[in-house]
Amino acid sequence: MKRWEQILETVLRKGESKLRNVEKYIRTIPDFPKPGIMFRDITSVLQDADGLHEAIDAMQELIGDQEVDVIAGAESRGFIFAMPIAYNLHKPFAPVRKKGKLPCETISEEYDLEYGTAEIEMHKDAIKPGQKVVLIDDLIATGGTLEAAAKIIERLGGEVVKVIALVELAGLNGRERLKKYDVETVVRYEGK
Repeated sequence: MKRWEQILETVLRKGESKLRNVEKYIRTIPDFPKPGIMFRDITSVLQDADGLHEAIDAMQELIGDQEVDVIAGAESRGFIFAMPIAYNLHKPFAPVRKKGKLPCETISEEYDLEYGTAEIEMHKDAIKPGQKVVLIDDLIATGGTLEAAAKIIERLGGEVVKVIALVELAGLNGRERLKKYDVETVVRYEGK
């Protein structure tokens, strides 16, 4: 094996271990909020300084060398991760909020929930035409929130260059709903 191949292999191994390391901070609570559900609780990540640091670093590493103009975060836990990444990269942060929470002129998108609908919005001046946007949330479940946020960004003329989440619940097929985007997650659980 050539020297550069050894270096690359070491770097890749370190990156993989950092990504897998975050999972040890996630607490699983069985039968919450109802029987049969395995709730993946990220508050245990937030409550541990090392866990929080590793989670933010791992999510930021998923951006790689992608050119980005704006970091957008979905309310509310997406803010927790998107803000420090925006700060670290010296990029503006664009909040994606629940309807009625933003004070200036907004653009909104409605999406389906299991039992009903929800609506999110962004300020109309949050994204400028042609800007490259990384969209961040804590979790990909069905993908509805992130899909709606991506549609808003596109309607404002932005380009969603990457969707990043800390956790993915693969059994809920959110990645399928987001298939037109480059989606990456730090921790993936096969179930729901």
